[in-house]
This record gives sequence, C-alpha cells and structure tokens, in this order.
Amino acid sequence: MPIKTDRRDAEGIARLLHLGWFRPVHCKSVSAQETRAVLGARKAIQQNMIALEMSLRGLLRNFGLKVGAISRGRFEARIQELAEGNPMLETATAPMLRARATLRRELAALEKQVRQLAQDDPVCHRLMTMPGIGAVVALTFRAAVDDPARFRSSKRVGPWVGLTPSRSQSGERDVSGGITKAGDVNLRRALCQAATVMMNHGRSTWLRIWGAQLAQRRGSKIAMVALARRIAVILHRIWVDGTTFQSDAAPNPV
Repeated sequence: MPIKTDRRDAEGIARLLHLGWFRPVHCKSVSAQETRAVLGARKAIQQNMIALEMSLRGLLRNFGLKVGAISRGRFEARIQELAEGNPMLETATAPMLRARATLRRELAALEKQVRQLAQDDPVCHRLMTMPGIGAVVALTFRAAVDDPARFRSSKRVGPWVGLTPSRSQSGERDVSGGITKAGDVNLRRALCQAATVMMNHGRSTWLRIWGAQLAQRRGSKIAMVALARRIAVILHRIWVDGTTFQSDAAPNPV
C-alpha cells in the first residue's frame, strides 16, 4: 500500500475474513503441548548423547583408534580401553564420558515416563496395537492431531502430514515431484520410522504384505512413504472408531 496504517491493515484483514480467504488454524490443547514438551526434551537429550558419542569417536580416530560397532552398554568401557595409557586422551575423554553417563540416565528416566504416559492413555493404548507403533510414535501422533474431529475424512491425514506427492501444473506442463513435507516434521519422521520398522521387523500382517508388494513394484523408498501415509490414515480411523488394529482385515477409511 502507498499509505500503510494500522487502521488500513485492520480493514484489509476484516475484508479477507469477510470473503473467507483464510485457513483456520487449530490451537492445540494444553495436554497436547505438555506431551510435545516431554517428547521434545527426550529428543534433545538423545541427540546430545549421540553427538557426544560421535565426538568421542572422532577424537580417538585422529590417533588411529577406532571404536567400531559396539552396543551402548559397552561404549564407555571401549573408550576407556582405547584411551588407556595416554594421560592426555584420558583427560580429554573422562569428562565427556561422565556427561554421556548423565545424559544416558536422564534419557532412560524420560523413556520410562514416556512409556507410562502411553500406557495410561486409552487412545495411545489402542494405537499401539498396530505393529511398529510404540509409545513415542503413538504419543507423537496423539499430540500432533490433538482432535480427530478436525478431519472430515481419515484420508485427509496423509496430505496434512505432508506424505503426498507435490504437483506443479501449468498449461502443458504437469510435473509430479517428491512429497510436500507439509505439517509436523516430527510426526512425519515418526511415521516413516514406524513404516520402516513394520517393513523390516514387524510381524506378518495385511499391511506389511501390502507394503512389501508395493516395494517390489515401485522400490523400497516409495513403499516406505506410502506405508507411512497409510499408517497415519489407519491410526486416525482407530482413534475415531474406538477400535484396535485388525491384522487379518483391511479397514475402509472414510
């Protein structure tokens, strides 16, 4: 505007609302925000612990000492074994190992709390009847969606999470690209992890068979994204209907 004032801005906003040129935004409940805070704290501690482990590996690698593939429980002993006999390396690694041990204890406490939250919540308890859906994924889905009545159809959940292909069309040009990546990135990541677990380690169900058949035709990456989208749709249907996952029959999302 050539002349921009608060009064003119208010008038413009009022006209937009009158014409309906806006998208309503859901305001999450206090309980959903509290759950997201706990999950965010868990993720931050987990990322910092992993960063410390990678820093320790890089520190020792400069001296030709390789940690190798090792379990989390034996990681500290392995670092101490490699640094033994070198006073400077022992001085450098000792405080980092103590910090890692503290982070690991706090992460274990948060993991226990997250599992308890999921077990005490009847919605999460039903969501976890699906193979590959653990406490973190169930709580992430519940906190992100918050109110299932927001969606008129369960099929709308997939595009909302950003797991549908993007499309650019103009005249004779019509290009289908990668997924839109709209919505909550943490929920999208959790659903993709659940789909990966289901395809590689889950028990045999109609949903896993469907994902395996799709992987044979289109490739594992496309199948994983499609499976994550379908998981989101089914989880919403389970939430709305108050049912549990049926491993022998495919539901009909509406």
